[in-house]
Amino acid sequence: MARINAEHVNTFLMAATKVVSEACSLTPRVGKPFIRNSGFTNDSIIIMIGVTGEMQGQVILAFKKSVALSIASKMMFMEVTQLDEISTSAICELGNMIMGNASTAFSVKNIGIDITPPTMCEGNFTISGAVANMCIPIYISDEDIIELNLCIKQD
Repeated sequence: MARINAEHVNTFLMAATKVVSEACSLTPRVGKPFIRNSGFTNDSIIIMIGVTGEMQGQVILAFKKSVALSIASKMMFMEVTQLDEISTSAICELGNMIMGNASTAFSVKNIGIDITPPTMCEGNFTISGAVANMCIPIYISDEDIIELNLCIKQD
């Protein structure tokens, strides 16, 4: 297995920016990719979605809790002040929508992937595995960021 190539990274990135733009009425800007070696902070909300098929691994959306609340508010058309069952569902659905768009884009390129249901985690922890974690920041304002983390290998 090899790391995914730049074209595949761009497919995930285009899916993420499209969904954030359409579902949240935001204008995302892409930052400089880097390899994440550090863990996530206490204030982190993480959405993990597994990838199987011709690519394998995890796609992880990470944001500060305040950003997650802001996104949930935009998706639900109301102010959200805590992550309850409904707002958590909205944040997880953002991950589903991004990965659904990415899966469709890959299928057009004759690359078959399947995704697992999203899992939300909160707090301070580190993710490690056989693949480096490529992190691409997506700025939704000057200080608010959604991190698109790709921990993916390709057949």
